[in-house]
Amino acid sequence: MTLAPEPSGRTEPAGAGTAAVAAGHPATVNAARDILDQGGNAFDAAIAAACVAAVAEPGLTSLGGGGFLLADPVGEEPVLIDFFVDTPGRGSAVHDVQMTPVDIRFGGAVQRFNVGYGSVAVPGCLAGYLHIHQRWGSLDLTSVLRPAIQTAREGVEISRFQAQFFALLEPIFTLTEQGRRIFAPGGRFLGQGDLCTNPWLADFFEHIAATHPSPPKHRRDAALGRTGHALSAAIADQIGHEMAAHGGLVTATDLNSYRVIERAPLRIVYGGVEVFTNPPPSFGGSIVTAALTSMGTTPASERPRPGSAAAVAALVGSLRDAVDVHRRRPPFAPLQASKGTTHISVVDALGNVATMTTSNGSGSGVFLADTGIHANNIMGEEDLHPEGLHSEPAGLRVGSMMAPTIVRWPEGRKVALGTGGSERIRSAIAQTLSHLIDAGESISDAVKQPRFHWDGAVLQCEPGFDIACMEQLAASMPVNRWETPDLYFGGVHAVDTDGHAVGDTRRGGQGWVSTPG
Repeated sequence: MTLAPEPSGRTEPAGAGTAAVAAGHPATVNAARDILDQGGNAFDAAIAAACVAAVAEPGLTSLGGGGFLLADPVGEEPVLIDFFVDTPGRGSAVHDVQMTPVDIRFGGAVQRFNVGYGSVAVPGCLAGYLHIHQRWGSLDLTSVLRPAIQTAREGVEISRFQAQFFALLEPIFTLTEQGRRIFAPGGRFLGQGDLCTNPWLADFFEHIAATHPSPPKHRRDAALGRTGHALSAAIADQIGHEMAAHGGLVTATDLNSYRVIERAPLRIVYGGVEVFTNPPPSFGGSIVTAALTSMGTTPASERPRPGSAAAVAALVGSLRDAVDVHRRRPPFAPLQASKGTTHISVVDALGNVATMTTSNGSGSGVFLADTGIHANNIMGEEDLHPEGLHSEPAGLRVGSMMAPTIVRWPEGRKVALGTGGSERIRSAIAQTLSHLIDAGESISDAVKQPRFHWDGAVLQCEPGFDIACMEQLAASMPVNRWETPDLYFGGVHAVDTDGHAVGDTRRGGQGWVSTPG
């Protein structure tokens, strides 16, 4: 089944010093816009958008998953905030881990997912969002969470794009009674045009707003994520008891021991500009920067035009070599195969930049305690665990392909971008960066260019490459040319400090910029 893009993504130019947002759903974009209009900064806006995305993009993200935010605050060096998931099981007495196999049909292919309590890894999104708010937020948490509370209580209309995701994931969404109450109220599964509400999540957001303080004025060592998961003891205990009762490994100890990690981002200079992205132990950023570094050994004047057969072949070779190097590195560095991922990019009028990618895997069908939070299924994804499911010790940070990225030009311009798309993340980011830097294209043109992905055996290509290019490539490698653009190739949502935003139509993206004055 091909999930066709909606004609809703756009790019909007504006003057310097404007704010800009790009994300995967109109409600997500509007949440960030509302916060910026209230005087919040890019970090307030990113958190508000991410919390609304948990309602508006439930097939892609949740507070029950994890992710990364790359921050470039005015007057500070860029910082990568790692709040991805941990392996569970600290203090667990569960020996018979319970998972449910679910078959999902993608077009003519059927893929099996392992879901249920035993598939859940220790989530990090809540801790990450609170950490970011304590570190850089300017508005009180009640204001930041108000859009999510309203959206969860009043509902969001399911778009055509999201309805297609809903249809694919129906067996997971309706696995448990809580899921059926949210996604199949009255016994009818939700579809395009229906309102999706989550009153339990609205109540939980209100609880979080009431029990967590506003950001301190002197906050460098005050971020809550460094001192625990930020769930109350009662909720953590309830989650632990429910997990143990149903064959899950996540314990209250796991939740209370979870730590958000601040890392120095990877930095390279390519084509005379700085590129910052996600560092190890995740590997998407390492693969992208290794590929660009390899490309950079050819003088800029001699590099082939991006999109040409020579350029595609060169970038395919560089990405393939970088992946091969990664796969030879031990230990516990599995390829990220999560199907549910989304991205948010924000720049505020002061020049603060936030770019954040989050994932819930394919979702476990499990809702944590009475919070309305849909838990991830990352421990059940066999591609992530080459040594076998639940073979890793508890308390390890899982690797990821996610690579939120910031590009800085010497004259001061910045671009923030990122994408979902599993292993295609590396291809989408690298190609977009090449079009931005090598060809000097606008973010709109760079995002709209046709994409390719080498899947290990075949070069998958979107329509848009010229016939001569395809013929040259087919002479040297197997090529499969798609009939339409598709979310398979990612959804790059990008903003820049010159006042532009573009949401990738491949994943229902939208862009918004503020109006000067």
